[in-house]
Amino acid sequence: MSDKQELAEDRTDWAEDRTVLANERTFAGWMRTGMASVAIALGLKAVFGAVEPTWLAKAASSLFIAVSLLIYWGAWRNALRVYARLNPHSSEPASKTHLCVVVGSLSIGSVVCCIVLWLI
Repeated sequence: MSDKQELAEDRTDWAEDRTVLANERTFAGWMRTGMASVAIALGLKAVFGAVEPTWLAKAASSLFIAVSLLIYWGAWRNALRVYARLNPHSSEPASKTHLCVVVGSLSIGSVVCCIVLWLI
């Protein structure tokens, strides 16, 4: 193998590593967006909680919590698709189990928030 070909393969490997790391940053960004959706839900309930009928504020808040769940699971699915296509070389990406734990924890927290919103 020539030096040029070897250097080209190294650059390709590094590009794959950068893409894997960018995938993790994108995943984290979507997790933040999902948490922001939960914050909007809590804010709506706080601002419009006294509105009659009360179920209207609760329904609007629940909608944002449902959106957060869609965001979490969509980001998880997309992150796993990228992991399936790329192979890390020098970088060590977060494990698929770690991503699942993050998504599962945030999902449970969001559902608990929704339950609390309906109980108060």
